[in-house]
Amino acid sequence: MESQSSSGIFDKVTETWVTAPERPVSLSSRNACLIHIYPTGPTMGTRYTIGEVPIVIGRASDCDIRINDHSVSRRHARIQPGADGYYAVDLQSTNGTYINDVPASMYKLKDGDYLRVGNWIYRFLMGGNVETEYHEEIYRLTIIDGLTEIHNKRYLMEFLDRELARSSRHNRPLSLIMIDIDRFKSINDEFGHLGGDFTLRELAIRMKGNIRKEELLARYGGEEFAVVLPETTLDGTMMVANRMLEVVNQTPFLFEERSFQVTISAGVVTTQGEADITPVELIKRADHKLYQAKNEGRNRVCN
Repeated sequence: MESQSSSGIFDKVTETWVTAPERPVSLSSRNACLIHIYPTGPTMGTRYTIGEVPIVIGRASDCDIRINDHSVSRRHARIQPGADGYYAVDLQSTNGTYINDVPASMYKLKDGDYLRVGNWIYRFLMGGNVETEYHEEIYRLTIIDGLTEIHNKRYLMEFLDRELARSSRHNRPLSLIMIDIDRFKSINDEFGHLGGDFTLRELAIRMKGNIRKEELLARYGGEEFAVVLPETTLDGTMMVANRMLEVVNQTPFLFEERSFQVTISAGVVTTQGEADITPVELIKRADHKLYQAKNEGRNRVCN
């Protein structure tokens, strides 16, 4: 299973100024930028400063923001300055332009909006504190998964480390659920990577609604998720895990007016005051139970 991490992002952050050679960008009346937040990789965190000149996003070599990905049309979308702000305009792209996961042919951008072009996601920032907000966004990218908007593996490991220490110190229960989407490759094969990304986002939304504020839902990597439950016994954790299965498979997923069923498998482990156990060891135990659930037929919980 694929694993991803945002560690080291500060070393990879770059800044790109989008300008037109025949007309310099004036920032006296505007202060806005796009930040690349997904997919992860060397360009994550790149800032594209927007001025008075329209900029085009697409796959073609003459685009202002060029994305070499076939989910993106040659000329996919344009960021258009207007008298009252900036507008995102879809250029009759194949896969559409989305603002906050809603299809948009023309949309006035607001501070904090998410712009999705094919498989790529950008955050739009505008206002007098763009520089501060930019650095806050970069920090957020180190602990939040850009696609699903839940915590990432880096934050999961830090959270587990703290909670394991507390469990050991106070002899209190701590539980972990590792969750994996069943036959995720077939979803990608049938609906493409856009459908796969939609499935991951929708799954995160459904599961997040069943997590309390003192608990943690994180994307461990690829199609695998983790749920950390402090102060929760094995019986209580099994109830949570089975509820997760139910909220995922009780209602079909709907992508581009096509309905499909999604199931998950889960592995559950609980520790209480165990000395010297590490986050890696606890995850290894839960993964072992997850593989057991897969081998026993999927769409089930094993402990």
